[in-house]
Amino acid sequence: MASLKERIINVLKERQLVSEPQLEEAMAVQRAHGGSLQKILVEKGFVSEADLLAALSQGMGVPPITLQRFKLDPSLRPLIPREMAIQYELVPVSCMGRTLSVAMADPLNVIALDTLTTMTGLSINPLLATSRDIRDAIDLYYGTGVEETLREMVSRTEAESLEIVTDEKPDESANALLQIHDAPVVKFTDAMLATAVRLRASDLLIEPREKTVRVRYRVDGILQEGKAPPKAMHASIVSRVKIMAELNIAERRLPQDGHFNFRTEDRVIDFRVSILPSAFGGTVCLRVLDKGSLSLDLSALGFSKDDMDKLKVCARKPHGLILATGPTGSGKTTTLYSLLKLIDSPEKNLVTVEDPVEFDLPGINQVNAKVEIGLTFAASLRSILRQDPDVIMIGEIRDPETADMAVKSALTGHLVVSTLHTTSAVGSIIRLVNMGMEPFLINSCLMAVIGQRLVRRICKHCGQTVKPAKAIAERLGILGPDGEPPELLKGAGCRSCYQSGYAGREVIAETLIMNPEIRELILKRAPQRELEQAARRGGMKTLREHGLIKALAHVTTLDEVFRTTIGETVEA
Repeated sequence: MASLKERIINVLKERQLVSEPQLEEAMAVQRAHGGSLQKILVEKGFVSEADLLAALSQGMGVPPITLQRFKLDPSLRPLIPREMAIQYELVPVSCMGRTLSVAMADPLNVIALDTLTTMTGLSINPLLATSRDIRDAIDLYYGTGVEETLREMVSRTEAESLEIVTDEKPDESANALLQIHDAPVVKFTDAMLATAVRLRASDLLIEPREKTVRVRYRVDGILQEGKAPPKAMHASIVSRVKIMAELNIAERRLPQDGHFNFRTEDRVIDFRVSILPSAFGGTVCLRVLDKGSLSLDLSALGFSKDDMDKLKVCARKPHGLILATGPTGSGKTTTLYSLLKLIDSPEKNLVTVEDPVEFDLPGINQVNAKVEIGLTFAASLRSILRQDPDVIMIGEIRDPETADMAVKSALTGHLVVSTLHTTSAVGSIIRLVNMGMEPFLINSCLMAVIGQRLVRRICKHCGQTVKPAKAIAERLGILGPDGEPPELLKGAGCRSCYQSGYAGREVIAETLIMNPEIRELILKRAPQRELEQAARRGGMKTLREHGLIKALAHVTTLDEVFRTTIGETVEA
């Protein structure tokens, strides 16, 4: 007998609601990130909720209901507690005799049906409704449920273990606001912060919508939704965050940035705050910086031994320029920090200029750039050069002026390391030329360029052996000596990895080391394609090639390699 998923897919195909490529794409997303196939199909716009509801109804053999068009009987509210309605995504609709009709997102949930039968003493007649329809009906039927939602959030998080860390004693009014630990908004906000730390999230997003609020956590580079507060609490939560970051709570028209420290689980977590006014209220982004989890060991980041040896040679030279490139969140700053730690010694004066300083590095002088008062990267560099530095780290080369200062600093006897936002290692050379740098100056100072991404590691507790299709393995050049696809690993999902199949991330990189051939091409202003070919001849592995090596070593999956690198995407 066909499974429920197979029945639903067959109905979707029969009704020609989705195409075969759309189904394959949705199932690939489900395999990579988990979640409901139905939800993925709707989110990607492949099928409408109404059409999906009809398909599910036919596949399950359960009649559908649209709750927005149905007036619920308020006398049935005591039969099913709000907590149970939320847990099982259901709501009572009507009762005739000894039969209770209940709208459910999953009418085949035997546990929910048995619990309802035992609790009410009635026969249950399940009806099918969408999850969104049921959530809206619960809010209307039971009310916003602030206290209930709070109890659920706080019960899962030891918010009492959280404590704001401040350097100065706040004034009485601020202290009064900060110390109301019994206030619902305070408990809810603290619970969200603790959840972000527990999930090892890098970011926490609080995004208001017209009638709802969305809370999302970026875990291992992927956003996933969390428990959201009622819309009525949003403004108070934003004010709470502003108070912790010592921002102006009355300012709602302009963006604001700040930070605060929180102590939880016997360690201090730094939260960087960005608040952006939107159409429905302040959108809050909290960057979570866990100093205790920071690893500054270059060998532990994921670089190949060959690339690591080459980088160590470059980093120990007395002068020159080393660049780390990649998109935001690809680990560039951690790589540069690791290089600084590698070469740090009492005989050297190391200075950094960052916006902002992400982590405190003992023994290194770190400068916070402040553009609003004129302390730009370029202005900071001019002052830093008067401080007799041996090594200079520039947080990011953003403009021609900073690029000019970085190149000149490298030419005048300083080792300079910096980041640059380009998609590849070779692309950084083209970017410097476009910024106005003369090719002969680039040749004189540039030693190495690191193009990097972060791929998720397979969870050690739930890895399972899988084999890619032979055609895919052949296209990728990873067929075994016997002509068969190799055995790879893929996380099945468990409690340890929160059902994602992944736990933690590490670097895949392409490391370009300058050589005479590349320098000659730069002088000729050769196009990027020729530079890439020369770099490959010089021993550089591309991001895709390094990713495939890690997949074959059972570190990550092909899905992750395809997601993070440029190239033709094929389904594993």
